Amino acid sequence: MILFAVTRLELRRLFVRPLGWIMAALALAELGWRFALLLQIFLLNQVRLAALPDGPGYTDLVAVRMYSSFITGSPLPFGLIELALLLVPLLTMSTLAGERSAGTLPLLFASGLSSTQILLGKYLAVLIWLALWLLLALAIPVSLAHGATLDWGKLAAATLGTFLALAVLGAIGVACSAFASHPSVAAVAALMVGLALNCINLGAQLAGVNSGFLNWLAMSTHQETLLRGLVSSADIVWFLLVIAVALALGAQRLASDRERG
Repeated sequence: MILFAVTRLELRRLFVRPLGWIMAALALAELGWRFALLLQIFLLNQVRLAALPDGPGYTDLVAVRMYSSFITGSPLPFGLIELALLLVPLLTMSTLAGERSAGTLPLLFASGLSSTQILLGKYLAVLIWLALWLLLALAIPVSLAHGATLDWGKLAAATLGTFLALAVLGAIGVACSAFASHPSVAAVAALMVGLALNCINLGAQLAGVNSGFLNWLAMSTHQETLLRGLVSSADIVWFLLVIAVALALGAQRLASDRERG
């Protein structure tokens, strides 16, 4: 139960600080603008698309494209995943680096919680905030469900893939915050790691290699499968593995801090 006390405390901090609200408002405003443009493009091409056998519909061209530009090939910039690459590091930078720079980290160690419990408590708070953000973003395309035909299975798979991507970025951000001495350093480190993990296979793809180790290592490879509506246990295991590795490294760093006093 003390673990959830850490989660509640971190959630309270996230909701009290104006940065989280500002980021959420700006991100949702950009996603709303994106939705309006995607819907306009879809309506302008609706007659042509209707003549195609098995042509893409509202789910493929509007709802799923809300989640990503890079992966879905959308002509519009900054889907939710691309925004998360920039915003999640800002959200997580103070989770532990802020405690360290403020000198309050020893108080957490004195609470009797293990390093793993402290890290998990902080991470759960971030995950809840990101899940709420995703639900608000999902509500934008779903708001037209009464007037459009939605493929709920494909949308559910795409939403699951996006949530897992947010969970990975959150774990990386918390782990970087555990290692950094200052929040700004944690934000830059999380941004670089997230971008590298998402784009590490670009060189291989340009060389025509689509099934090598770098492609497997890239997060975009596993996101693409889920955004197409295909749920694979191998992809889900990849996301869970990256989360576990990031959190384990962060917990090990906190344990070292505790031993050093």
